[in-house]
Amino acid sequence: MAEEEDDLILSELPDDELVPQMGDDLYDGLKDEVAEGVQILLDRGWAPYRILTEALVSGMTVVGNDFRDGILFVPEVLQAANAMKAGMGLLKPLLAETGAPKMGKMVIGTVKGDIHDIGKNLVGMMMEGAGFDVVDLGINTDADEYIDALAREQADILGMSALLTTTMPYMKIVIDTMAEKGIRDDYIVLVGGAPLNEEFGKAIGADAYCRDAAVAVETAKSFVARRHNQMPAG
Repeated sequence: MAEEEDDLILSELPDDELVPQMGDDLYDGLKDEVAEGVQILLDRGWAPYRILTEALVSGMTVVGNDFRDGILFVPEVLQAANAMKAGMGLLKPLLAETGAPKMGKMVIGTVKGDIHDIGKNLVGMMMEGAGFDVVDLGINTDADEYIDALAREQADILGMSALLTTTMPYMKIVIDTMAEKGIRDDYIVLVGGAPLNEEFGKAIGADAYCRDAAVAVETAKSFVARRHNQMPAG
């Protein structure tokens, strides 16, 4: 199989074969091939947003679904996400220039006292793969850091992650602080992490608990779409 891959010259493939091949390369975590595919499509006159949605996001959707269904595991998903990043590196400046539509913007971080970040990183990469802007605050993030970043970045979504039962309650502190400042309803709040569940998410006042990265993407998409539909025209 590897030999066949070596014999494949991406630039010789027509568009209708190149795009599925890019999806396969993304799935296999082949960074160089994904970046090369993006460059070929740009050279052929494809709009950056079209490449993002048809070649990259569609490929990451398959990755997300297979992760959700237990076919792929965290290491493979991280490889795919890194390949996605290689393609996005070429597209990001062009998307900014063309003012391509964005799904929305998310501020994400692991809560204060917690230094686990694999799950958070995975969510961030998958969200970027779905067309969201993601601002990652890293680990051990306190309420003020979250709130300052939401305002500074003009974000739509706050994502909080915790992997320790001892740090889970801090999520409520962040949400309560937002409520005290009168800004809770300005943002979609998504929470996740191994020890959490739906009941906990409801109890602390989050909009949703997301059990994994694929669910986080779908949940974010549906909340953002709902928000946009509620906005007055004009």
